[in-house]
Amino acid sequence: MNITTDKAKELIRETNGQIFSSTFIKKDNTIRTLTARLGKKYKSKTGKAAPYKAINYNLLPVYDMRIKAFRMLNFNTLLTLTINKNNYKII
Repeated sequence: MNITTDKAKELIRETNGQIFSSTFIKKDNTIRTLTARLGKKYKSKTGKAAPYKAINYNLLPVYDMRIKAFRMLNFNTLLTLTINKNNYKII
């Protein structure tokens, strides 16, 4: 099913911490598959807040289940999204 990036954001927020998969283009132009979830809270090691608001750059902080670390999901380069065995193509 084809969806927009706005619909993708909505679907991810509705997962309520469920694991989902996404494919996107990284900054170095390689394609990456990310298995992630929302719901984990990031704690800064230095105690400082992030120097920018991710939402202003069309980013969403997610927890990578394979690497066990936080990553930013860039909606500008998002290609596919899989939630509950439902596959979505971003147009």
